Amino acid sequence: MDSFLIITNKEKDPDLRVTNKIVTYIEAAGKNVILADSFPLEADVRLPENVDCAIVLGGDGTIIRTANDLMTHDIPLLGVNMGTLGFLAEIEEHHVPEALDRLFKDDYRTENRIMIEGQVFHHRSHQDKPEQTTAYALNDVVITRKGFSRIISLGIYVNDVLVDNFRGDGVIISTPTGSTAYNLSAGGPIVMSQACVTVITPICPHSLSPRSIVVSAEDTIKVVVGRSKKTQEAEAIATFDGSRVMDLGTNDVILMKKAQYSTKLIKLNHTGIYEILRSKLGKDGE
Repeated sequence: MDSFLIITNKEKDPDLRVTNKIVTYIEAAGKNVILADSFPLEADVRLPENVDCAIVLGGDGTIIRTANDLMTHDIPLLGVNMGTLGFLAEIEEHHVPEALDRLFKDDYRTENRIMIEGQVFHHRSHQDKPEQTTAYALNDVVITRKGFSRIISLGIYVNDVLVDNFRGDGVIISTPTGSTAYNLSAGGPIVMSQACVTVITPICPHSLSPRSIVVSAEDTIKVVVGRSKKTQEAEAIATFDGSRVMDLGTNDVILMKKAQYSTKLIKLNHTGIYEILRSKLGKDGE
C-alpha cells in the first residue's frame, strides 16, 4: 500500500495526537497520506482515485459511520480503537507502527461484511404514491416505537410470506456484523461475521412466542407498520446504524435486502471470533 486516507473522530482524538503520529510515520516511509477534512465525511466528498486504505480513528461507531460514507468507493478500512469495546477496530494505539509496516508490505487480508439496503415507503393519505427513501446499514435497521408512545404493531414478512404479526417495542433487522450490538442486548444470537444471513429479533415482545429468526441474506424482509389500536395512528421510527432516523406511521413499509455494496475490513490479527467475544464480553474483559 502506498496511499492512505486518515479519518479521525475528533471527540476521540481531540488534540490529534494519535492522528499526527500516524501521519508522521507514513510520510517517513515515503508514502502518501491524506487527512479527511471532517468526520462524518461531507456527502459530496471527492477522494483521489488511488487511495489504498482508510485508517479510521475512533470506536466502532466511527467505523460504522465511515463504512456508510465510503461504501461506494470500495476502499478497505483499518480501525484504530480509541473507544471502549471495539469489535470492529482491528488494532489498539500502541500497535499502530507494527500495523503500518505490514500494510506497507501488503501483509494483510480483507474481510467482506454485508450491508443492508432499506427502502422506506411512507403512505400518506393525501398522496397517490408513497414517498420513498433509501438508506444503508452495516450493523442494523431498528424499527421501534417513538418516544413514550404505546406499543407498536408490526407485520413481518420474508419474501412476501407472513412470519408474524408482532406487538411490542419494535424489531431489529441485523447483519452478522451487527449481531454483537443491539441484537445481542435484545437476546438475539451471535452470528459469525462471514455468514451470509440476516437476523430478525423482536424487542420486548408482548407475548411468550416471538423469538429471533435467522434468514438468508438473499431474502427480502418486509416490515409493515400497523395500528396499535383501531382508533390510534401508529408512531414509530426506523433507525439505520443508529444515525439516520426516519419517522414512520400507520401503513408505512420498510423493505430490506442485502445491499449491492459491502464493507471491506482490513485484518492483521488471527484472533478468532470466540477469543474476541471472551475478551470483549467475558471475564477477560473485566
